[in-house]
Amino acid sequence: MQTRFTVTTHGPGLYEFTDQVAAWITGTGLLTLFVRHTSASLLIQENADPEVQTDLQNFFHRLVPPTTNPSMSYLTHTYEGSDDMPAHIKAAMMPVSLSIPVTQGQMALGTWQGIYLFEHRNAAHHREIIAHLALE
Repeated sequence: MQTRFTVTTHGPGLYEFTDQVAAWITGTGLLTLFVRHTSASLLIQENADPEVQTDLQNFFHRLVPPTTNPSMSYLTHTYEGSDDMPAHIKAAMMPVSLSIPVTQGQMALGTWQGIYLFEHRNAAHHREIIAHLALE
């Protein structure tokens, strides 16, 4: 089984779409999610305390600042905006696909785990995630 999810973003941050995925899955097997963009990532992260998402976003912004930061002056791919190449770097550091076991129509996520698209660009985007569910 395959489908596509679209996550609309409004700038950098983590956008949870666990409920969309949960409403689609069925049976027992393995779910694979894949984001079709080179400047966004997929994460399984805590969904109980929003400070976790804020801290993650702040950490990666500090680790890989925009190209306007003097520490990033070595970058050459800058014509798509000061956030573009840093977004590619962040996406190279984090997963762009996830594998999640599914048991009797339920994802085997932990109590406080959610599925997130991590948007690395400043502008709003419509990010497409392909979902593939391989049933037993």
